Amino acid sequence: MLNIIETDNLTKVYGSTVAVDHINLRVKRGTVFGFLGPNGAGKTTTILMLLGLVQPTEGNAQVAGINVQEKPVEVKRISGFMPAEAGLYPNLSAMDNLLYFAKFYRMPRKDAEKRSKELLELVGLKDVADKKVGEFSTGMKQRLLFAQALLNDPEVLFLDEPTMGLDPKGAVEMRSLIRQLKKDGKTIFFSSHILPEVEEVSDEIGIISEGRLLVTGSQDEIKRRFTEGRYLITVETRELLEINELGSDALEWRKTGPKKLLVYAENDIRENLIEELNSKGYNVVDIHLHEPSLEEVFMELVYGGGRG
Repeated sequence: MLNIIETDNLTKVYGSTVAVDHINLRVKRGTVFGFLGPNGAGKTTTILMLLGLVQPTEGNAQVAGINVQEKPVEVKRISGFMPAEAGLYPNLSAMDNLLYFAKFYRMPRKDAEKRSKELLELVGLKDVADKKVGEFSTGMKQRLLFAQALLNDPEVLFLDEPTMGLDPKGAVEMRSLIRQLKKDGKTIFFSSHILPEVEEVSDEIGIISEGRLLVTGSQDEIKRRFTEGRYLITVETRELLEINELGSDALEWRKTGPKKLLVYAENDIRENLIEELNSKGYNVVDIHLHEPSLEEVFMELVYGGGRG
């Protein structure tokens, strides 16, 4: 099976609020899928529906060929979940938390102890295995939640904002763990509002805003789709730019610096732009076709980019 996660018109409505709006996802087995969007975009609700923890209002989902709505227990058996908000027991130690959660998978005590020790070492908590979780920092709790999500050696790992509360070193280590799990054949579906994080580790990306899935694909595919049918041209002048209008068949434009313009056009109008700017008293020192960054695509899709 090529796709391990599939959704068809997956929708969740709370009263008059559409949290997730008819999204269609396809996630390939053995890949890292980054689910990118601002806070409140519908990322967590989507994950909860994929795990069978929230019932959709409309549509359906499959994980590893299992219908999530019909067989939620089977989906949970092959999945691991790291929530954005800690669901740990503060009065129990790190080890006892893992042993408690291992009971849900009916793991024999000896196997549970062995697996828990391995995972605590993996996430860097071996030395505080017997410390109460209530004394942990936010970052330490995140590490323990990550270990908890791996207890059952899942096929699919769902991570909701996995680096929340981690310091830079911890975030780097978390991304390294994600890459290692991919090498081990796991599929990782993780949500984040931190664009560089998603950009660094994801094979494919989905951008969601206000419950709507705006685009999916590899980073290159998303960038190509964003520029399809138009040219993006970067212009730099010797003088400070003080212009209120621009012709040259430019669709739209915006200043990106005191001496820089980003121009959107249907055709390659670089020669016309040079002539026009020269006629306005500007000397063009650089002009080239521009490939947008993922950040520019994200800002344009989610916030409108503020061109002009």
